[in-house]
Amino acid sequence: MSKLSGLGGRLYRGETSVNFIGRRRRWYTVSAVFVLLSIGALAVQGLHLGIEFKGGSSFTVTTQNPSVADARAAVDEAGVTGEAIIQVLGDNKVRVQTGALETAQNNAVQDALAAKFSVAVGSIDTQIIGPSWGKEITRKALYGLFGFLLVVMIYLAMALEPKMALAAIVAVIHDVFITVGIYALVGFDVTPATIIGFLTILGYSLYDTVVVFDKVRENTKSITSSSTKTYSQAVNLAVNQTIVRSTNTSIVALLPVASILFVGAGLLGAGTLKDLSLALFIGLIVGTYSSIFIAPPVLAQLREKEPAMMALAKRVNARGGASSEATSAPVAAVNGRGPRNQPKRKGRK
Repeated sequence: MSKLSGLGGRLYRGETSVNFIGRRRRWYTVSAVFVLLSIGALAVQGLHLGIEFKGGSSFTVTTQNPSVADARAAVDEAGVTGEAIIQVLGDNKVRVQTGALETAQNNAVQDALAAKFSVAVGSIDTQIIGPSWGKEITRKALYGLFGFLLVVMIYLAMALEPKMALAAIVAVIHDVFITVGIYALVGFDVTPATIIGFLTILGYSLYDTVVVFDKVRENTKSITSSSTKTYSQAVNLAVNQTIVRSTNTSIVALLPVASILFVGAGLLGAGTLKDLSLALFIGLIVGTYSSIFIAPPVLAQLREKEPAMMALAKRVNARGGASSEATSAPVAAVNGRGPRNQPKRKGRK
């Protein structure tokens, strides 16, 4: 821990620096690969929508011996065609979800489940969701997502800078694409809990990005009046100053989410938790990545095109304050040697 705190101090003071901004093409390439894989997964497999979105029937049986095999056998005996999603919930429940069924088919499934698990038909919790209701839920979910992005963009433009808001939204869209793509790849159902998870991770990703951008604003408040750093160098310093905090916050947030996903949903079989926990787990990792490797480089690119920042870069280069790369790291080289470690020149005797 002492070594980590010492590293954090050196990063904050600029004695050690990682060239995040100068290597932005590398980060963009990594993100582009994941985004393309996500688009491919969506195109090939698509999302597995829950019955809340596409409509269907849900049967929950409370029994002392829940069994996926017995439930599937009961569905087959009822003559229901098509894929049925069967999950064991906890220690005494099994849930069967099917597509839209006729009234006779619903009754047949209930009778078959009651006979298979030796329970009364009336004790089976049955829910029927029509296609129109599913479309309404889908529409409201999309409205909620776009409304969230719009409000956040307006707030960031007012609280910070318009280009900071644009860079943050780019990072958020990046997070959504990758998270949704992984959902399509693993085949988990998308339920209202999943949408809640998406909105939660977007909020977390933006929180992490705002922390970095607030430090960027502090470092660049009067940057044009000096000729010591380019805008990209100041942004890089801000990322180095906040990276330890972002990493620690993300690890602390990931621990309980990982316990929910792997212990609750995986070992204990609480299937209702996996929809929310998977979205949170993936989103926290991707959100932390984008707040360091995507949002700051995008912001630096947007601002470096401004005439004032271009003139500043020329002044810094003229004074020898910047390396041959316009977006190199400030003062401390990537090899970790800071100004205090530079060898002293011996004067002539």
